[in-house]
Amino acid sequence: MARMYEFEDCAVDPQRFELRRCGEPVHVEPQVFALLTHLIRHRDRVVGKNELLDSVWGYRHVSESALTSRVKALRRAIGDSGEQQRIVATVHGVGYRFVADVRENGAAPPRTRAPQQIRYCRSADGVRVAYALSGCGPPLVKAANWLTHLDLEWTSPIWAHWLDGLARRHTLVRYDERGCGLSDWDIGEFRFDDWVDDLELVVDGLGLERFPLLGISQGGAVAIAYAVRHPERVSRLVLAGAYSRGRFARAATPEEKEEAELDLVLGRIGWRHDDPTFRQVFASQFLPDASRELWDAFNDLQRATTSNDNVVRFLDVFAHIDVSAIAPSVRCPTLILHSRGDLRVPKAQAQELAALIPDSRLCFLDSRNHILTEQEPAWPEFLDELDAFLGS
Repeated sequence: MARMYEFEDCAVDPQRFELRRCGEPVHVEPQVFALLTHLIRHRDRVVGKNELLDSVWGYRHVSESALTSRVKALRRAIGDSGEQQRIVATVHGVGYRFVADVRENGAAPPRTRAPQQIRYCRSADGVRVAYALSGCGPPLVKAANWLTHLDLEWTSPIWAHWLDGLARRHTLVRYDERGCGLSDWDIGEFRFDDWVDDLELVVDGLGLERFPLLGISQGGAVAIAYAVRHPERVSRLVLAGAYSRGRFARAATPEEKEEAELDLVLGRIGWRHDDPTFRQVFASQFLPDASRELWDAFNDLQRATTSNDNVVRFLDVFAHIDVSAIAPSVRCPTLILHSRGDLRVPKAQAQELAALIPDSRLCFLDSRNHILTEQEPAWPEFLDELDAFLGS
């Protein structure tokens, strides 16, 4: 059932893009409705003006006067005013906060689960790496992927169902790679091999002797490199939305090289200048079939996981990843799961992995999302394939 919000004499249905007051529909412009839903969803805090501009206008650069105009229209639509401010309050110089009491209908019941355990270990070069344990059963180790955050992921609508699903029959081990999340951000080295070392550090710290290993997106390359480095430890390898060569490394034609370079340049500029344009494009590539609510959650998570400077460094390393030469040395059974319509990592990359890795099986899922969402049919299919593979 879809989530709805009620306050005073108003009801908001985000799925239908509908605002009702006293039971009657109220016409509002799309930007006003987007402003309303964003303020309601983040009513636990003051929402800054820049965040609202990013959320409502995305890539378009508009003045604060446009935001002020939409806030005025919003207050008028819900029976509030700048003088009363009993529903939407202005925090001068900062932003706005939704202060009315909100009732939620149709909300999914809260997840009930044992809390995760967050611990730390320290690398030989002095970097603190955070890792977490959840669930029970034999271990399943997940290599870190794009901008993780052990704490925020726990309640994130992007990742919470992943954590629950992966820990149904296993003790899930995951960690924040150096540079993001709860691990140290201010670090010297930022190389691919350092991320493989971080995985090795966590596994050694836990004293795990043999375990299945999961790599999602570029975490797949890290998992491959670790499996080749320690064939005696990895019992099975699962690669989801993974690739052996980053976009720049696999560019063969002049056109592909030009596109890869453009992607890198746009990423560097967008993140260095904290430009919402790139984040929005990124969200649409990762989750093209997701709701705007999930896009917002994905963008919020990205912004909280690391510094803009570190993101630029991540993008550079990711684009040049190349484990194609060592992938044939993987010696364990491997399952490759990939969304058939993945916009971020084309299915050709999954086919390449399947051709490179001996004793591997490729399974395409009927989805366009790089990160599977909880409600789409491909998600339970993913879990079924995973359980069958790990249990066989």
